[in-house]
Amino acid sequence: VWCIADIGYQFSEDREVSPWILDTIKPIQLSHFDFAAYLAARREFSTSEWIDLLIQSIGFNPELFGRRSKLTQLLRLIPYCERNYNLIELGPKGTGKSHIYSEFSPHGILISGGEVTVAKLFVNNATGRIGLVGYWDTVAFDEFAGKQKRVDKALVDILKNYMANKSFSRGIETLGAEASLAFVGNTQHTLPYMLRHKDLFADLPDKYYDSAFLDRLHYYAPGWEVDIIRGEMFSDGYGFVVDYLAEILRSLRNQDYSRLYREHFDLLEDISTRDRTGIQKSFSGLMKIIFPHEEATPAEIEELLRFAIEGRKRVKDQIMRLDTTYTAVRFGYREKKSGAVKLVKTLEETQYPQFYFRDGAGADSAPPEEPAPQEAAAAGPPAALQPGHVVVEENQRGISFDALFGPYLREASRIEITDPYLRHFYQVRNLMELLETIVRVKGPGEETAVHVITARDELNGERQAEYFQRIEAACVTVGIQFSVSFAPDSQIHARHIVTDHGWKISLDRGLDVFQRYEMNDAFDFANRLQEVRPCKPFEVTYLRLGEQDGG
Repeated sequence: VWCIADIGYQFSEDREVSPWILDTIKPIQLSHFDFAAYLAARREFSTSEWIDLLIQSIGFNPELFGRRSKLTQLLRLIPYCERNYNLIELGPKGTGKSHIYSEFSPHGILISGGEVTVAKLFVNNATGRIGLVGYWDTVAFDEFAGKQKRVDKALVDILKNYMANKSFSRGIETLGAEASLAFVGNTQHTLPYMLRHKDLFADLPDKYYDSAFLDRLHYYAPGWEVDIIRGEMFSDGYGFVVDYLAEILRSLRNQDYSRLYREHFDLLEDISTRDRTGIQKSFSGLMKIIFPHEEATPAEIEELLRFAIEGRKRVKDQIMRLDTTYTAVRFGYREKKSGAVKLVKTLEETQYPQFYFRDGAGADSAPPEEPAPQEAAAAGPPAALQPGHVVVEENQRGISFDALFGPYLREASRIEITDPYLRHFYQVRNLMELLETIVRVKGPGEETAVHVITARDELNGERQAEYFQRIEAACVTVGIQFSVSFAPDSQIHARHIVTDHGWKISLDRGLDVFQRYEMNDAFDFANRLQEVRPCKPFEVTYLRLGEQDGG
């Protein structure tokens, strides 16, 4: 059992007396654990509370992560609780991809991708000594990407056999192992660049850039969605002792939770056996981490099933770009109760549909959904605009107020904005950025009246009033007549924008649509360009006044 000890030194002339003194000793690793007590404790937490506890346990502040980002972080734990799980995560530098594999569990090991040999990973035929996959639950390959890296083809061939069959050959003998494999590496280009010019596996060494190897990956974690680690993102709250959590996850390797979705959902029939295995293992791992007590609602099960399907779909869609012998697959599921078929898209497929499928291949794998915000931004007179509905997913980029609202605010002479939550600096800054959009779309010789209806900040009312006074003074110089009125929270039932030329824009979460970014960093593009900021999940509905019920 590991412990922390304070050892002192006290000189003695007596040779028989040891000068070293053990002052204090504190165990930091549990010698045993009660799994039943762990499950009982899980039942005392809501799902959101439990996820936050796990995020704190791995060292991050859950308040700075959205739901999807939290699931991406927890996804890195699946190799510790699922046998023979193959995960890859590629993304920008500094996002903490390798941290969880080097610091979290005593049952995992992180090795450099350039240090891997057949003898080290599998077996040394000269000595008969079993390699890393025989000793560790998880083997993570750091710095896995890099076109310039030299890779032994024999290693890749043995890896392919192990990833598919959970076994490898030692001379004439075949040995099995249960180690999961995680491949983490850095990308050299942005997500749209990779989609437009090649694919999301483009940075891998040539020997690994092989459809047969890639098809054995169960999940492709979107590393480009993970923020670069900042000091404020680390947690200082309570969480599990990591050794305790590591032992819990290890004990769950003996169980299979993949069956738990079958009571409510069926995967579509044209999903292949290998795709189905990847989805089920990812789903099983997420269930073990978040619902070890096996008590989840159908909606919670559906959320994890969709997340599992998305990761395997990302693998398959990219393989289709590099190997034309693979055919398009409909990734989705059927609700048993209603019979409804639901197809799953990756976030980048929704965000960059013009780049996602090469030459249109596979573009019919999912039905068209709501118009993208870019479509709503098409230039033209207000009469050419149509009512519509836009759904933006968490971590989606490429969104701006100019695209979302600009076309519907053009040529309006009066605009009314209703949002009860304009109290903190970042909320008022969002309002200021909307006013910038209004300045850009209004005629150069025109003036626009903008009236804001909000709720008063009971704790910092003076500061809130100062914000609005400064906005009003700034608006005078750009042709905006700004005014504000306060109403009780109980009288503000929805957040929306209404224009005097016939449009109402319904905002389910107001103007607070962007995730946290460094507002004071002049060298951060997110500080100036909304398009590069990751979004929170939100929806926008465009209604033509007179056509809405009760409007």
